[in-house]
Amino acid sequence: MRTRRDFLRKVGAATGAATLLPTFNPLKAQDILLAGEQIAHLSPLQAASDEDYWASIQQAYTASTTIINLNNGGVSPQPTIVQEAQDRYTRIANEAPSYYMWRIMDQGREPIRSKLADLAGCSPEEIAVNRNATEALATIIFGLTLRKGDEVVLTRQDYPNMIQAWKQREIRDEIKLKWINLDLPIESDEVFVQKFTEQFTAKTKVVYITHMINWTGQILPVRKIADVAHARGIEVVVDAAHTFAHLDYKLPDLGADYAGTSLHKWLCAPFGSGMLYVKKEKVKGLYPLFPNVDPRIDDIRKFEVLGTRSFAIEQAIGQAINFQNAIGTKRKEERLRYLKNYWCDKVKDLPRIKLNTSLKPEYSCALANFTVEGMEPGAIESFLFNKYKIHTSPIVWENIKGVRVTPHVYTTLKDLDRLVEAITYLSKNKIS
Repeated sequence: MRTRRDFLRKVGAATGAATLLPTFNPLKAQDILLAGEQIAHLSPLQAASDEDYWASIQQAYTASTTIINLNNGGVSPQPTIVQEAQDRYTRIANEAPSYYMWRIMDQGREPIRSKLADLAGCSPEEIAVNRNATEALATIIFGLTLRKGDEVVLTRQDYPNMIQAWKQREIRDEIKLKWINLDLPIESDEVFVQKFTEQFTAKTKVVYITHMINWTGQILPVRKIADVAHARGIEVVVDAAHTFAHLDYKLPDLGADYAGTSLHKWLCAPFGSGMLYVKKEKVKGLYPLFPNVDPRIDDIRKFEVLGTRSFAIEQAIGQAINFQNAIGTKRKEERLRYLKNYWCDKVKDLPRIKLNTSLKPEYSCALANFTVEGMEPGAIESFLFNKYKIHTSPIVWENIKGVRVTPHVYTTLKDLDRLVEAITYLSKNKIS
């Protein structure tokens, strides 16, 4: 077992411009360590329901006391240490912007890259820091060499920004998009594999797979689809926006050639932070979204030529990673799934209530979607907020109608009891 001194030394290690800001408030680090020591004998699954431990984690956030935020799937709040880090870096940069930004903070990207690579389980030479999943995935979509008639397989349930990016390539380069229309939830790996592979032909060059469908929280068996694709010489692009720092896995486990994610979702990094993954042997052949001196170089850094951007945001990613590691990704995953199951189990058998998300652990985690018979998603969302001050997200998309509910590690069981109370009311009363 790690000693307190070892823990504080590790979480206080240099990240980014280390001389400018400690990476972790020692008192808060000690609080998390002590809380973790109390449950060290528990498995991640057992720890998921230890409310004393999670109460200590909740105190690290500045969550509203007047609004119950259950739309963390859109963007997650940051722990106080991340907020403070970004504020501090911003203040320092403003003392002499061109000096502190380009000569000091710019040098801090390499330690951040290494920390992200360690969390992702890959080489630092495969990780680029950018602003969000949309930018990362657009870099891939527009950077791939595709020609007229080449086929790309994707689903109508993918994220809209990325669908539009593929459609732009279809218009510009006359590639062919082959669509899969999923009827969710699906609780069979074989069904997913079949739906993708039956679209593969000799002209298929790329398969685009969303690891977790953002509308309902459906998890796809990415590796099984990727293995079939690679056996046919098809490249694999993965949208990992909703699974990185949410599910316990390493990026190479997915079998992806390319992947993109947002760090301001489940990692709780600053708003406007993201990460691009490109398998080392694929870096040279992928064109950057923003031009540089040599777009064909074999250097992951060619994808970071963005001009002036917020170095404070980049540097504060290090604090978010430390916070993630202090909890532990597997422990976090089990807690998030526990919270989802907590409210879903209480409402799934209520009259007029239907869950649009599987409750099997291999097919969902924090995100879930429900509907009320006879009510539009917008009306449900408005009722939840106006009467109960519960913030959710109404969803109307391909084959999907419902309200998405997304708790996070700071969400309390009392918050979810309030949600259950509201859904129970809706099940028994018709709201005009």
